[in-house]
Amino acid sequence: MTSFGTIRAPRELIFGSGQRAALGTVAAKLGKRALVVTDERLAGDRLFIEMMEELAEAGLNLQVDSSTQPDVPVDTAVASADRARAFDPDIVIAIGGGSCLDMAKCVAVLLAHGGKPQDYYGEYQVPGPLMPLIAVPTTAGTGSEVTPVAVLSDSARSLKVGISSPYLIPTVAICDPDLTLTCPAGLTAIAGADALTHAIEAFTAIRRDPVPGLAQERVFVGKNALSDHFALQAIGLLWSGLETACRDGADRSAREQVMMGATLAGLAFGVAGTAAAHAIQYPVGALTHTAHGAGVACLMPYVMQWNAPVISDELDQIAKAAGLGSGTEVIPAIAALFTRIGIPPTLAALGLPEDKLDWVAEQSSGIARLVQNTPRPLDPAAMRRLVGAAFSGDLTKLN
Repeated sequence: MTSFGTIRAPRELIFGSGQRAALGTVAAKLGKRALVVTDERLAGDRLFIEMMEELAEAGLNLQVDSSTQPDVPVDTAVASADRARAFDPDIVIAIGGGSCLDMAKCVAVLLAHGGKPQDYYGEYQVPGPLMPLIAVPTTAGTGSEVTPVAVLSDSARSLKVGISSPYLIPTVAICDPDLTLTCPAGLTAIAGADALTHAIEAFTAIRRDPVPGLAQERVFVGKNALSDHFALQAIGLLWSGLETACRDGADRSAREQVMMGATLAGLAFGVAGTAAAHAIQYPVGALTHTAHGAGVACLMPYVMQWNAPVISDELDQIAKAAGLGSGTEVIPAIAALFTRIGIPPTLAALGLPEDKLDWVAEQSSGIARLVQNTPRPLDPAAMRRLVGAAFSGDLTKLN
């Protein structure tokens, strides 16, 4: 193991039950005119209204934009930024699930640097800092409150696309697990499975030669000593709390474990990156219109099985974090956990047509930054084999 490590994080990360009440005090130190980005459902929620009252009492002028749509269509971010310019905010506050947080990041980029979202696709394309951004997640999944990523849906490309830059990391993240208490079981499962996938892919990503300047050349540098620490902690917390949180949403301890796990997973993959499960999910999601978390979790056991010959040490460490006996138990145990919480076990069950397998494999192979982050090389033929196994549910095809 090399001692190389890097981590990127908000300037301030506040975690705990009731900590949403700190929002007004925190925001008042960063700005006076707050654009609040959320969605239509949350805008009418009692806790959201209370947070708006607290912001107003702290002296902030507010403009609430509740136009966030699932998966953030590019045009909605452009429209939001256009509306916000007349208000002239000096701080952006994101309250909601991953789509709300990603929407706020994109809007902040457009307000700071102009242009259109397409100008910033890829890594290190954002040219400079943004105005202060506060992220208040209400689901425990994407980890967007701590990551340098905003994911959008681009209809022209029929795929999700990402803007990746350290400038997108929120200035402050306020993670209050009480905000997840009313999250439905299905959404809790999908979001939590997404978080567990983030942690596993970060922990099992390729380890690159730590040449000086690596973190300035790549947003996602691969696994390293610091990302490994957060990833393993996230795996342990999510393994312990996710199924309970799905079964009993009022269990505060489980909710705390899942939200902490999701945030730590975000810290891990925010520098290590994700890999093949995410690469394959992009075209699968475009075809099936299913939730991102369900797709990556469906794929995770198959990707792990593909990588198994080169991640035996990592599987042993995951086993320890999850309380399992050995690394050989990890992949079937993860598949069983995901099945118990309602994640489809195959791409066929996810709704992918069999005649689209070649297209999915081709599109997945083209997402180089994720494929290259996979520790066992994946050429196009191997990708087709992996996609086929995930469709049929036959892990033995990957031995």
